[in-house]
Amino acid sequence: MVADRIVRKPSTGLLTPVIQFWKKQAPYIVPPFVAIAIFLIIWQLVSNSGLTKLPGPLSLITDERTRNLLLYPFYDLGGLNKGLFWQTLASLKRVAIGYSFAAVFGIALGILVGLSTTMSRALDPIFQFLRTVPPLAWVPIALAALQQNEPAALFVIFITAIWPILINTAVGVRQIPQDYINVRRVLRLSPKTFFFKILIPSALPYIFTGLRIAIGLAWLAIIAAEIVMSGIVGIGFFIWDAYQNNYVSEIILALFYIGSVGLLLDRSIGWLQNKIVPADRT
Repeated sequence: MVADRIVRKPSTGLLTPVIQFWKKQAPYIVPPFVAIAIFLIIWQLVSNSGLTKLPGPLSLITDERTRNLLLYPFYDLGGLNKGLFWQTLASLKRVAIGYSFAAVFGIALGILVGLSTTMSRALDPIFQFLRTVPPLAWVPIALAALQQNEPAALFVIFITAIWPILINTAVGVRQIPQDYINVRRVLRLSPKTFFFKILIPSALPYIFTGLRIAIGLAWLAIIAAEIVMSGIVGIGFFIWDAYQNNYVSEIILALFYIGSVGLLLDRSIGWLQNKIVPADRT
């Protein structure tokens, strides 16, 4: 009599990929969530103790106005009366335009300054002088020069974001290994070939460092500019309007939006850098 043989195959249930993903990502997911939970608990306890008048995180749910903003971010009643999604999106559009111009001009000027010692000596004092001016200080100048909120806001983003891009690009160009320069001379490479095959690849890690710093500064600048400017849809103006009406819980909710978007912007540039720049160059 031959015994029946039962062959057991590995489980291929729907939960298997989820379990594998969790085991792999848990060390990166759990610690931040634990830290955030501890921070929120401490914040709520301090708020309940009366040591500060700042509402605790539970106010986002208990306050009716804030709860409605949290549950209905997409409402649009016209004018400035819009949900936080549209307020944030308006600010992001301004950042996208101003940041794009800053990236183009910053990289171009950085390459020029990095390649030319004379240009570096001539322009560096001007760059160092202008980059120390705070974003808010540019707001009245931009408004006086451009006479309109929208272009003034774009200029504030541009003038704030351009400096880390420009400076890091110039440093990256100066750091091109001498061996690469020698190869160019020996092989008599054309300026176009040198630019695309040697200069840009060598400077990319520095360029992306500047881009990553600049995106955070651009997001910071538009929030500050919108707080000062009036009558434009944006998360910064939303915060100022909430402050004027003493809606502190709304300000806290808006800060969560700002922090979340800032984190996503930073991670997006980091992801793009990992995709474009080889690992041995970062």
